[in-house]
Amino acid sequence: MTGAELIVAALAAGASAGLTDTVSSAVKDAYTDLRAALRQRLTNHGRPVEAATAAEIAASGADRDEEVLSAARRLLAAVDQPRIDLREAKGVRVGDHDTRHNAS
Repeated sequence: MTGAELIVAALAAGASAGLTDTVSSAVKDAYTDLRAALRQRLTNHGRPVEAATAAEIAASGADRDEEVLSAARRLLAAVDQPRIDLREAKGVRVGDHDTRHNAS
């Protein structure tokens, strides 16, 4: 995957994750960071971040910018995290090294 393809994939993943009510703050923050990192490069080329194509990202040099690439990787990692909704669960144990004491 090229740098431009990585960035486009991250933007698409962040945008589609934002359509759900359960999107985490990590995903929102990573998406905001990527858009901010891209904004300066792409506005110089007259294109909004959300409408950028892989060719425009490559032409702007963003596909070689380590700050942008790092933000794209962080966003993809955040989107890939499993989301578990425990609002209606009962007797659930989450995490490592927990202790449970049952009293009858």
